[in-house]
Amino acid sequence: MSIHSGAAFFLPHTEGGKIYAALEPSAGEKVFQNISRTVFRETPLLETLRKQDVDALVIAGAMSHMCVDATVRAASDLGFSCTVVEDACATRDLEFRGSLVPAAQVHRAFMAALQAAYAKIMTAQEFLP
Repeated sequence: MSIHSGAAFFLPHTEGGKIYAALEPSAGEKVFQNISRTVFRETPLLETLRKQDVDALVIAGAMSHMCVDATVRAASDLGFSCTVVEDACATRDLEFRGSLVPAAQVHRAFMAALQAAYAKIMTAQEFLP
């Protein structure tokens, strides 16, 4: 199975792969293209963070049940302290054994699981000064 199976919307050079104008990187700010379920796979991110002595990460993005979950778990296992800004994450409805699992329930379940052992979960209002 391709690492992009079911995630064509997020592929590089597609609408879903674009950076939103409000989140454009500052001059000189590094950008890492995530091509997997975790941004640590096949990118120089870990090496970059280690070189800069970073020990805490703030994570947001899409999708809560895939890249956010995988990245937070990997980051935690690598020794980073993680904060997830939960209302800056998104997901979609899923199907399991013929039953629809609404996106809101998927999101809550994954945030609850991450909160249990991997990350502090906050809203944007709680996080921002």
